[in-house]
Amino acid sequence: MNVLIQIIDYLLNVLWWVIFVQFVLSILIAFNVINTHSDFVRSVWRALNVITEPIYRPFRRILPDLGAIDLAPMAVLVTMGILQTIVLPALYRATLPYAI
Repeated sequence: MNVLIQIIDYLLNVLWWVIFVQFVLSILIAFNVINTHSDFVRSVWRALNVITEPIYRPFRRILPDLGAIDLAPMAVLVTMGILQTIVLPALYRATLPYAI
């Protein structure tokens, strides 16, 4: 069980970096520092959107629409922080007596 908790923690860390890279890339695209006419930028942008859209979708249903401001990434990061600092350590402590 502890290995499963460690895998979940690792995957949440990877997801945090994916969301961070997507955030930086979206700012660079918005300020026209880089553009999506480049094949590499377009493919990275699409890949990041394919990874994150299923995660953002439930949050976007709940959060208010603020036009150009998307609060879904922030809500996902807050939820991930709660999972990593409260839920996963509690699960880890709960499974310690059963560890061999």
